[in-house]
Amino acid sequence: MKKTLITLILFCIFIISSVPAYAETERDNREWQDETVYSIMVDRFFNANTKNDLDVNTLDPLAYNGGDFQGVIKKLDYLKEMGFTAIRLTSIFDNTAGGYHGYWVNDFYKTDEHFGSLKTFKKLVQEAHKRDIKVIIDFVTNNVSAEHPWVKEATKQNWFNEKTETSNLNALPDLNQDNPEVKAYLLDAAKWWINEFDIDGYSLPEVNQVPESFWSDFSKEVKAEKENFFLLGITSPNSQVDFEKYENAGIDSITNYQHSKDLRNVFAATNQSFKELNDNKVQKPELQPQFFDNELTTRFTSDIVKNKHFPGARWKTALTYTYSTPGIPVVFYGSEIALNGGEIPDNQQPMNFRTEKELIEYMTKLGEVRNQLPSLTRGSMEMLYEKDGMAVYKRVYQDETAIIAINNTSQSQNVTLNNEQVEGGKELRGMLNGDLVRSNDDNQYDLIIDRDEAEIYVLANKSGINLTLIGSLVVVYILFTIFIIKVRKRGKE
Repeated sequence: MKKTLITLILFCIFIISSVPAYAETERDNREWQDETVYSIMVDRFFNANTKNDLDVNTLDPLAYNGGDFQGVIKKLDYLKEMGFTAIRLTSIFDNTAGGYHGYWVNDFYKTDEHFGSLKTFKKLVQEAHKRDIKVIIDFVTNNVSAEHPWVKEATKQNWFNEKTETSNLNALPDLNQDNPEVKAYLLDAAKWWINEFDIDGYSLPEVNQVPESFWSDFSKEVKAEKENFFLLGITSPNSQVDFEKYENAGIDSITNYQHSKDLRNVFAATNQSFKELNDNKVQKPELQPQFFDNELTTRFTSDIVKNKHFPGARWKTALTYTYSTPGIPVVFYGSEIALNGGEIPDNQQPMNFRTEKELIEYMTKLGEVRNQLPSLTRGSMEMLYEKDGMAVYKRVYQDETAIIAINNTSQSQNVTLNNEQVEGGKELRGMLNGDLVRSNDDNQYDLIIDRDEAEIYVLANKSGINLTLIGSLVVVYILFTIFIIKVRKRGKE
């Protein structure tokens, strides 16, 4: 009986090993273009420590709502399961009263007491790293709070520029980065956070309001502190930005609000052409943030609702596009539940974890596929078909070919791909919905995609009928039956 059991185990191992692996499950040597970022406004995410609920008022959108570092720690598994490999936290520095958003900085070396201690923040970074999640935090260089001690110090008046209106910051005291003392202070603080807490990157609010000469020095010095340190520039909405200038200064990735606006226009309704999405003005599109909204904009869901569409359907096709085209998806908290909201602070409503899970499940599958297929993050990009909301494009990396089909139209679509577009004699295996398309006798592939649906295919050899696997299953069944009979017989004896 023991021999029979061993034989059964060996056959089971054989069967498991015979199942083809479509892609790697864990990517070696991850680069920033492989990451998927979840952007969090700490105060509005999750309240897990009521002891730091100082002057919290959840009914006031301009007051602290209670979110904290411990809340982010408790939800790291939730984010990991959805496929996110990095988180971005809006400013966490100590703020003047009422600065729930983090941009009224009072101290560059402290965390805001409403969010938690430096010790808890260090734990957050450590827990994220245990889960292979990178941590980016905002580093504010453009301004300080109107109540910052520097503002009243006579010896520091030359630390500030003359007051001018800066985007969304209500004419806060504007730091003069050309002043050597200011530059030295900011650089020392930036390096301190890297060395003390092992963070992986900075997002830089109002990056276009700061001289590029400062960013040249800043990028060199902070990147010398940690290998592969990442800089994400957050530009002012509606601003004209010379992307090349800031990229040359060492900023790795820069928000392009025009591209975001184009994404919103295409996916907030159906039957919209994809052509306007091809206008990319940056040197390295694979590193640029793909985003629909953030803490400075209205929610993408608000556009969908205005067009009288169902948010879940529009978000699915929209996210499929950003997860499968060159760039780094940066998803603002609440997008996974299609959180709605207008202008600030309406766009910064508290996260709700007790809602419909359908979109979360779709994002989880999407994140899983993105993390499995290097072609989606590192591959070449070629549009094969595009018409009024129906798009099919190809990503190729080494020997892996992915075909992405997105139907953002109001009816089912049929697209035929020929041998020149996709190698014939093979099959396309759907990773999202399990669709399978084999090439026909003319070496063509006929894709049929329902409205509001998308599929990510991997090109593979035709599977046919796996006689070896079927035979193995039969043998295992026979052996298992013999094993059970012997067990019963021994039991009776």
